[in-house]
Amino acid sequence: MPSTWIVIRIDGCHFHRFTKVHEFVKPNDEQALNLMNSCAVAAMKEFRDIVFSYGVSDEYSFVLKDSQFCQRQASEMVSVIVSFFTSSYVMKWKAFFPQKELKCPPYFDGRAVCYPSSDILRDYLAWRQVDCHINNQYNTCFWELVKSGKSKSEAQNFLKGTQAGDKDGLLKQFGIDYNKLHVMFRQGSSIFWDKGDVITMNGNKASVEKSGEQVVVEHCNIIEPSFWRAHPTILY
Repeated sequence: MPSTWIVIRIDGCHFHRFTKVHEFVKPNDEQALNLMNSCAVAAMKEFRDIVFSYGVSDEYSFVLKDSQFCQRQASEMVSVIVSFFTSSYVMKWKAFFPQKELKCPPYFDGRAVCYPSSDILRDYLAWRQVDCHINNQYNTCFWELVKSGKSKSEAQNFLKGTQAGDKDGLLKQFGIDYNKLHVMFRQGSSIFWDKGDVITMNGNKASVEKSGEQVVVEHCNIIEPSFWRAHPTILY
């Protein structure tokens, strides 16, 4: 569909097995998440049509605004971004896991979805961030129960039917304040182009130019309008 937002969402395939083989830290492996973020940054720099990316766990959503990237052919857009992201993951592995060999190849699937307005696009991104929080709170509880001696099935049964407040209370029993966990675990990663000052040196004198633009990674609330007001050029 012409003149619509396009989201290319990629997801790790069989990453439960992949994370087990490579002994990722549970419930969150910070280095693995940083590797995902680094691959997303590389994708944004390679494909300048991508204006915003949001990632959590083994998934990333790449947002394109009224773009003619790959002539808007869904299959081509997905294959290009998925293949670039996957190859970047392999090439960057040693930078984030210098003591671990890559024992099996990672692979991702992908899909392209059109969103007719910025409001509906924001609803999608808000949904992904809400899902990030729900999954992270559950997984943090689950793995604390497993560490305490419960089997995985016992931990699942224990958490069945619990609400957010119940899980928060459980974590406090383990000495964990959920709101003090790493914000990347709770809110995911947002990546976008941000205009910034470029400082150049001429001898001992510094000059500041306003034309610089860089890719930034932030872990912040993208559900509230304040983020989008602070970065109006992403959507408009």
